[in-house]
Amino acid sequence: MVQRSPNAVSSSQFSTKQRILEAAETLFARHGFAGASLRQVTSAANVNLAAVNYHFGSKDKLIEEVFRRRLDELNKRRLHALEQLGETPTLEDALAAFIRPALELAREGEGGGAFVRVLARAYAEHNDQLRKFLSENYGHVLKQFTKVFGTLLPQLKREELYWRIDIVAGALTYAMADFGIIQRREGVTEQQHREQAAEHLIRFAVAGLRAE
Repeated sequence: MVQRSPNAVSSSQFSTKQRILEAAETLFARHGFAGASLRQVTSAANVNLAAVNYHFGSKDKLIEEVFRRRLDELNKRRLHALEQLGETPTLEDALAAFIRPALELAREGEGGGAFVRVLARAYAEHNDQLRKFLSENYGHVLKQFTKVFGTLLPQLKREELYWRIDIVAGALTYAMADFGIIQRREGVTEQQHREQAAEHLIRFAVAGLRAE
C-alpha cells in the first residue's frame, strides 16, 4: 500500500489524473523539473508509479500536461478576448486581451500561483524539449497578438517590436508571480488588487510600446 504523504492531495477531491497533476505542479514549482522526482509526485498524490505511467507515459509527458491544462484555458480566454475587439482595436484593448486573462489565471484558486512559478522555471531552466512543446502548441497565440500589435504600431521595425513584446511579456510574468514591492493592502479584495495590477501594467506597456 502507498503511504500517504503529509502533503498528499485528497483522494476524495480529485480523480487520480487530477491528483497527479496537482502534486506535480506543486513539486515542480518548489523544486524544479529536474529536482522533483516521480517518487515525490506519486507520494504526494497518493498513487503508485504505474498510475503515472498509465496516464502520462513519462515524466516529460507529465510536465507537458501540467502546462497544457493551464495554458489551453489561458490561451482560449486570450483569443476569445482578442476576437471580441473587432477589426479596429485600440492598443490598450489589445494589451488588455493579452494581460487580463493571464492575471486572472495567476490569481485564481486551484493552484494558479503554483503554476506561475512553474512557468517561470520554464523560462529559467534550459529544457529544449519543453521549449519546443510550448513553441509548437502555443506560439501561434503570441504570433496573433504580435500581428495585431504590429498593425497598431506600424512605425516600429519588426526586431524592435519583438524586443518590446518580450519585455512586456516579462513584466506580465513578474506581475503574475505577485512577488513585487506592491502587495495587496488590507481591505482590498483579490479581484480589486488584480484589476489594479492590470490597469498599471496596461498603461506601462502602452507607454513602452509607443515610446520613440
